[in-house]
Formats: sequence, C-alpha cells, structure tokens
Amino acid sequence: MSGTCEPTHNAAQNALTAFMCIGITISYLPQHWRIISAKSSQGFSPWFLLLGSTSSASGMLNIIVMQWGIIRCCRVLSVGSCIESIAGVFQLVLVWALFSTILVLYMIYYPPHLKYVELDVDLANDLPPQHVKTPVKREGWKLSITLSWVVFLHICFITFVTFLLLSTNPTPDETHRPRQLQLWATFLGVSSALLAALQYAPQIAHTARLKLVGALSIPMMLLQTPGAVLMVLSIALRPGTNWTTWISYAVAGAMQGVLLVMCIIFRARQHRHGLDDFGRPLSCTAAATAHAARDSEGEDEQTPSPVETAVGDAVHTDVRREHGVDVAEPVDDVEGGEETPLLAKPGQPGARPGQGEGGLLAWFRRR
Repeated sequence: MSGTCEPTHNAAQNALTAFMCIGITISYLPQHWRIISAKSSQGFSPWFLLLGSTSSASGMLNIIVMQWGIIRCCRVLSVGSCIESIAGVFQLVLVWALFSTILVLYMIYYPPHLKYVELDVDLANDLPPQHVKTPVKREGWKLSITLSWVVFLHICFITFVTFLLLSTNPTPDETHRPRQLQLWATFLGVSSALLAALQYAPQIAHTARLKLVGALSIPMMLLQTPGAVLMVLSIALRPGTNWTTWISYAVAGAMQGVLLVMCIIFRARQHRHGLDDFGRPLSCTAAATAHAARDSEGEDEQTPSPVETAVGDAVHTDVRREHGVDVAEPVDDVEGGEETPLLAKPGQPGARPGQGEGGLLAWFRRR
C-alpha cells in the first residue's frame, strides 16, 4: 500500500473536481427550491425517482469499492492530501445525496388532493353537492409509498454487501482487486448504468402524457445536461476508475437532454394558452382553459381504480340515503312479490339489518 498511499497532486484535475462539486450543488438547488416554493411535487414520476435514487446509490458504492485502497490511505495522509485523493468519491456521494433529497421533498410535498379518494356527491331536491374525503389511498400515493420503501431497502442492502466484502477481502489497490470485489464493483457499475438508462424513460412518458412541466425545474436541467460531459470527464480522469464508473452519467445526461427539450416545448405551449407550469390560469380570463386542461391532462383526473370506483359508489349511496334521496337497491328476498318496496325504511317489513344507519359513510366518519 505504500505506493498507493503516496500523495499525488494534479492541479487541473483537482480544479475540475472542485468546479464540478460546486456546479452539482448549484444545479440541484433550483429543483429543491421549486418544490418547496410551489409546495407541490406534482409532475414527477415516482418511477423516475426510484430509478434515479437506486442508480446514484449504485454509482456511489461502485467508486467506493474501486477506490477503497485510496480511501484507507487517509489514515496516513494529511487532511489536504486525503481530500484531494477522495474528491471523486465525495463527488458521487454528493450526487446521491442531492438526488435523494428530491425524493424526500417529493413525498413531503405530494399534493394532498391526490393522496386520498375525494368525492363530490350530487344530491336531489336542490340540495348543494357534498364533498366527502375518504381514508382510501389513491393508486398514485400508494405507489409512491411503496417505491420509497424500495429505495430505502435497496441502499441498506447494497451498503451492507459492499462493506461486508470490503471487510472480508484484502485491501484492494489500483492494480489488483480480489475477484469478489471486482465482480461486485462491475455489478454496481453496470446496474447503475442500466438504471440510469431507464431512469428518464418513465419521466419522459409521464411528462408527455401530462403535457405539463409541473414541479420539474428547467434551470436545473439547463445546468445539468451540458454538465454531464464535464461530470463524465472528471470521473474518468480519476485513478482506479473505469467505464463502469462513468457510463451511467453519460447515459443520464443524454436522456435528460430529451426531457429538457420536452419541458421547454410544453412550457411555451402552456404559456400560449395562459396557463402556468401546473396548468393553472395565469389570468382570470384563462380559468376556463385551465379547467379544460386539468380535465384532459391533469394528474388528479386519472382513471379510477376498481377499488376507488367501488368506494365512490358506496359513498354516493350512503350520502344520498342520509339526505333522504331515494336509492334503489337490489332485493334479495323475492317472496314479497311486486308489492315489496325497493327501499324499506328501518322498522318496516323487508328492511335489512343495519339499513339506514349510515353504512360506509358512517364508518368513514367514525375513523
């Protein structure tokens, strides 16, 4: 390890890495601020955040394995030489932390009206519609929760395996690595590249379906798309790395360029119609246009799942019954013939046990 632990100084390489770390931080801040200021993460695909988080985590642990010998040299190097040696590792850790912050903000600022099934029940007899919020999670919110757990379990698993292998194998250097470590590093690098290649596909499809920019930050993409070239170059020049370390960032940069072009086109389109990035009117005269856009493109107008449909039907029935609106129900007992009323009141012959006691709506309210 003596040769590996000799400090090396490369002013150009260190300047490039420092510039990249500052640039990476600055490029992510507009996205973080956009979600916080808008208090909404609408427009993001949860699959995009899943793939991006797992890809960046795999890339981060790949370079840790590849440069583990250099990292261990920090025990004998000065602070300055240590920071200079592991700057590439810090760069990828920074990418993972900043991207994972987007996932955290996405969950915190997930639009409340998209979390649970909400219904507007129309009533007869000139009664105003009644808005009912149920405790039934919508499919998008359930998917987001599930994928967030997948991200958490993924980082826990690959971190455990990485440090298990590093602790049970001889310390690697630039020229020799135990076969187990080499295979694991290759797996992390290739999986990171594959995840990065797939990362932008669901987001591109999601944005194309909505035809809205939403909470996506165009300034972030304007900084990151050309910055991907410098990112790849700065990583490739680091000792102990190979194509498996930087390929994911090259693929992600190209896909992000496609998403950037789409967002610019959709933003121009929305502004021509007097709408902002979320489909809301920029002026009072555009309110009708915004309502039509939300009906056709908005995320809150997704096709309801069978569960949501069943809950909606049950709540509609209970609300209308509660307000004295006749609701016809199927009659199981046919012995009464044609004179049996379709909806018997409690206490009348033919009334079903528990009928008129609030049903599903009462259950929701008790909860």
